[in-house]
Amino acid sequence: MTASSAVELVSLTKVYGGVTALDAVDLSVPEGSVFGFMGPNGAGKTTTLRILTGLTWPTSGSAYVFGADATSATSTVRARIGFLPDVPGFYDWMTAEEFLRFAGSLFGIDRRTLDERTGALVDMAGLSGVTTRLGGYSRGMKQRLGIAQALVNAPALLLLDEPTSALDPLGRKDVLDMIASLSGRTTVFFSTHILSDVERVCDTVAVLDRGHVVAQAPVGELKARYGAQKIVVEVTQASEQVERLLRRTPSVSAVTRENHTLTLTVNDVDEARIAVPAAIASVGAGIVRMESGEVSLEDIFVELVGSER
Repeated sequence: MTASSAVELVSLTKVYGGVTALDAVDLSVPEGSVFGFMGPNGAGKTTTLRILTGLTWPTSGSAYVFGADATSATSTVRARIGFLPDVPGFYDWMTAEEFLRFAGSLFGIDRRTLDERTGALVDMAGLSGVTTRLGGYSRGMKQRLGIAQALVNAPALLLLDEPTSALDPLGRKDVLDMIASLSGRTTVFFSTHILSDVERVCDTVAVLDRGHVVAQAPVGELKARYGAQKIVVEVTQASEQVERLLRRTPSVSAVTRENHTLTLTVNDVDEARIAVPAAIASVGAGIVRMESGEVSLEDIFVELVGSER
């Protein structure tokens, strides 16, 4: 295992009743990073987290957490991990402070340390002064408390499974701000299918599709690798013929279409500015507008896995 890796997966495979959830996955999570584990629903993200936390075992291959085998890790190793599942559970009759103290007591944290940590975590979660019991919390408040609970043991590795799913925009912002505040303080392994969230808070990413890692790199390197430009074109008539023709244009690597607007990922923007209008005109369509900009993680994701779905 790489000395600077918080998590390392080597040919990790998991088969459920003949269905392969993970297929010989190799992955390395740099220590101290905020790592975005991207993939569509059903890609195998939750299975990976369950193996890392010891909630299930791989069919073959290995998973390491700070050099220790995750499938046979001792309680000492597990004490270095914090985990927020995709659907966290709470005791509705407790307050935030009571819940955090209860969670901390499971780790055997002494009373004085736990009192100090509880106060700091409640403040970090933006719940200071909230006297409402957990049954009256919004989904966003519960997610922030869930992250605080996962931090109560001061873990070196924080595992988050879809922490922003089902949240409204304000709830998502609050949770993402909380995750961003952890940068440089602990390693965060952040599983999600919401690509804009990854782009906002993560420094390194991996893309998982149907049990395979199809890309892994720092965000900037991934953008450079898969092209740094995109072109958005609004046409006078939308058709599959226009889309198919643009897909065959050499300077275009990926195309998505929504009504009359096409978003193109291009590997040569100067060539595309000439070839794309010509291709559109050849089928009798016109251009309403044409704009270029930097490629996003969503564009890269579509290029990597979208065309196969």
